[in-house]
Amino acid sequence: MISDEKLDRINELAKREKTTGLTTEEENEQKDLREEYLKNFRTSFKQQIQNVTVVDEEGNEVTPDKLRTAKTHRRSY
Repeated sequence: MISDEKLDRINELAKREKTTGLTTEEENEQKDLREEYLKNFRTSFKQQIQNVTVVDEEGNEVTPDKLRTAKTHRRSY
């Protein structure tokens, strides 16, 4: 999970980018922070999706095979 300080810094750099512009060093920092944020987001989202079970109106599990396979693969670690 990304820290609150890093999120604040991402927002600060985004605001500064719109107003006064960023130095090359700040642009590189912004790029690195955004990559870290997206990596964490994708990992978290994937974990949430792998915990989903799809059930139809009649109560039957209809989770797609691809998701079921991903769940099994994840649990084997």
